[in-house]
Amino acid sequence: MSSDTFTSEPDSTRLIQASAALPNDNSTPLVIATILRDEGITGVHTHIRQLRNYLEESNRTATLLTPFSWSRTLAVPVFGPRLILQRCSGTADVAWYRHWHEVFLRKALSSWLAEAGDCVVYAQCPLSARAALRARRGPDQRVVMAVHFSVSQADEWAVKKLIKDGGSLFRAIRQAERETIPQVDGLVYVSRWAQNGLLGWLPEAAAVPSSVIDNFVAPWHDVSNQEPIGDLVTVGNLLLAKNHRFLLDVLAAAKQAGRSLTLDVFGEGQLRKELQQRAYALGLEGQVRFRGFRRDVRDFLPLYRAYVHASYSESSSLAIIEAMAAGLPIVAGNIGPIAELCDDGVEARFWSLDDPTDAAATLLELLDCEPARLRAAHAASERFKRDFDANLVAPRLWSFLMGMRSAAR
Repeated sequence: MSSDTFTSEPDSTRLIQASAALPNDNSTPLVIATILRDEGITGVHTHIRQLRNYLEESNRTATLLTPFSWSRTLAVPVFGPRLILQRCSGTADVAWYRHWHEVFLRKALSSWLAEAGDCVVYAQCPLSARAALRARRGPDQRVVMAVHFSVSQADEWAVKKLIKDGGSLFRAIRQAERETIPQVDGLVYVSRWAQNGLLGWLPEAAAVPSSVIDNFVAPWHDVSNQEPIGDLVTVGNLLLAKNHRFLLDVLAAAKQAGRSLTLDVFGEGQLRKELQQRAYALGLEGQVRFRGFRRDVRDFLPLYRAYVHASYSESSSLAIIEAMAAGLPIVAGNIGPIAELCDDGVEARFWSLDDPTDAAATLLELLDCEPARLRAAHAASERFKRDFDANLVAPRLWSFLMGMRSAAR
């Protein structure tokens, strides 16, 4: 099995490293609240990171609060049992995760907001929003929630096969969202798909002031003089919904057709060992590298010929936007919001997620015609500049958030 050593730390190590004292500067008008740790490869992590980078370059500031901002001492004994629960019960694991991460985040927010004046708490999920609503000291501390999920977070846990679709925890999560979301002061949808998904089951959310603002990343510097280090790349945590197994099947189908393509997989997750075994069973050990979690993954993207994506559940895809920023053509399934990001036959080629052989043919058709690949790469770069450049999109998000702050005065 081909695999490099760039893996992430064990969960307990991450908890200790992520714990930090509360920031001292309460003058910032923007507080970003998330139940996630401060480092990671998810789209939410990238959204936060890109927003903070933009604000820093614009001489503005934002404070980031996570559950680990509150107590270094209690983090490991409280969150540590999840390592056991993960092996025993997905439902218990999710329930524990949601409860204690919200508790710790609420305490962090309470401590910070007690010393703050009017501000906006930009919550990254319904749990973060509920923690902020309970912690705020008055209506001048506004709560705006980002909708990074499609339909409901209950559905996302169900897609991951960690809770039962329609089960007691599923219903409890939906009920918590039904009670929380209509109370926030604003909603930011990262795609029309996310907006339609939420309003489809929670029409009360339509009464909340909102805006659809695409995800964004900073532009790339010129990398045209660098040589590729591989054929294909994909970025995403190794979870069921990301469908990495399909990518391996496509590589196997391409190999049967006489083409031996390389694939670098950036990301960590519970399916790593299973995917490594699958790659070995398919005879792909010399073609696939599992690169693990890399904070600098963005630096590698321009060094491939194409970006491949097989996820079957998305509310947006910052991984695809990052790849377009790096000037890569996209090969992905036409699911959810993907068609909002790129067009089949222009920046992308949409492949079947049901038939690896057909998908391999779509991929090889692009890679075997260099003029077509270069046209798609150029189109991807231009689409990024037009629709997803942080210098164009981030000011819209900042304006919306600060508009919520002004509305409280």
